Amino acid sequence: QVQLVESGGGLVQAGDSLRLSCTASTRASSISTQAWFRQAPGEERQFVAAFRWGSTYYTDSVKGRFSISRDSAKNTVYLQMNSLKPEDTAVYYCAAGSPILSNLRADSAYRYWGQGTQVSVSS
Repeated sequence: QVQLVESGGGLVQAGDSLRLSCTASTRASSISTQAWFRQAPGEERQFVAAFRWGSTYYTDSVKGRFSISRDSAKNTVYLQMNSLKPEDTAVYYCAAGSPILSNLRADSAYRYWGQGTQVSVSS
């Protein structure tokens, strides 16, 4: 069983930056992908970014502003969020699993989830 612990959320102003961290309790050889999703109030959970076998993937709305990276030695994946906008406000969730490439953006493809961390961006 893999446990994911997120940190780094908070309340910031538009244009500010935040870095989220997600540390896995163990390194599981079965996990190929670590990803970030977010869920705003009243909305469905949405794919944000993923790190898979050294490649990165982003939803269009965060391209050029967010960056996902991984420190394998620390079992940690990061989401650097720059130029934050009020519409980025959501609970951000870390996920881990082994989705096929075509299913990378589906939350149902991930087996392990963190508890979520709140990101609030004021205008």
